[in-house]
Amino acid sequence: MRPTGRLHLGHLHGVLKNWIHLQHVYDCYFFVADWHALTTHYNDPSILEEHVVDMVIDWLAVGVDPEAAAVFVQSQVPEHAELHLLLSMITPLGWLERVPSYKDQQEKLKDRDLETYGFLGYPLLQSADILIYKAGHVPVGADQVAHVELTREVARRFNHMYGREPDFVERAQAVIRKMSKQAGREYKALCTAYQEQGNQEALATGKALLAAQQNLSVADRERLQGFLEGTGKSILVEPQSLLTPAAKMPGLDGQKMSKSYNNTIALREPVDQVSKKISTMPTDPARVRRTDPGNPEKCPVWQLHEVYSDAGTRDWVQQGCRSAGIGCLECKKPVIDAVVAELQPIQVRASEYEKNPDAVRAVLAAGKERARETASRTMQDVRQAMGLSYK
Repeated sequence: MRPTGRLHLGHLHGVLKNWIHLQHVYDCYFFVADWHALTTHYNDPSILEEHVVDMVIDWLAVGVDPEAAAVFVQSQVPEHAELHLLLSMITPLGWLERVPSYKDQQEKLKDRDLETYGFLGYPLLQSADILIYKAGHVPVGADQVAHVELTREVARRFNHMYGREPDFVERAQAVIRKMSKQAGREYKALCTAYQEQGNQEALATGKALLAAQQNLSVADRERLQGFLEGTGKSILVEPQSLLTPAAKMPGLDGQKMSKSYNNTIALREPVDQVSKKISTMPTDPARVRRTDPGNPEKCPVWQLHEVYSDAGTRDWVQQGCRSAGIGCLECKKPVIDAVVAELQPIQVRASEYEKNPDAVRAVLAAGKERARETASRTMQDVRQAMGLSYK
């Protein structure tokens, strides 16, 4: 996530709740993309440090767990930059120019000079961010799928050019030993049937067997698939998009919640200010007077009820609004209560980190070490494949 400072409810419902779930399912890496921020805000770096700390405090306050996931700052893991540099040697210019967001962002940000190498190359930096950890999955929205596809193409081109990873056979044998004895014997028999006899059914059965091995990582399964096919294991893993559910959090005006629309509720916003903001939200323009019936579908407050209210409350709103049985302030009260109830524990935890910024720095330092340990292993393989492992 780019360091944009304090976060709001749109971030919580659109991204962070998903991260909190994923950290208990996968080996996760969550990082502050400060280099990415410089691709569009290179002329105003003074805000970066403050924004980084503020954002990480919000991550920790909502429940991102540094014991379960690596939490770090991109620029503190220089392997990202090295891999980006090496990948830039082999990535065709046309691949970057055709990324949909390249022209879109230039149109949206006409007030900034984006005719820079850094802006053109930021999708490749994203690819390096992913490939450095040999990630199997990348949680993205639908608008970011093209970036993951570019990453797959870059990995495929790299693997085609530089071939097998170091010690491929030994590593494959080590993975086979992770399987149960029965599965290992079956896999070896299928390898023989396909490689020596060209049995296509054995190839399909072998792939199905690998897919069923729950104790193997994506990289392990890909390694054994390459061993089965006799093609070798790719050095860089081709990731898959893990589509994030569409964000449901509307802003105070009914549009998507965004700082650029000035329609947000910040996670650390004082609760009296939260109450005031929701109380003064626009409603169905047909309800000029208390006695005028309304239509919840035309009211931004109804969108908040869809996020925060149970079925009974939503029925009460529908009936009361359409019959003018309830006023707009009555309608807003359950939403105010629900938002405040969600924010209060977050704000308590955030306050603890605000009082102890050294704790935040300690989290980032530990995350950096964890990330660099993984990233350095990838770079050893990449350097060796590209002839850069000088003695």
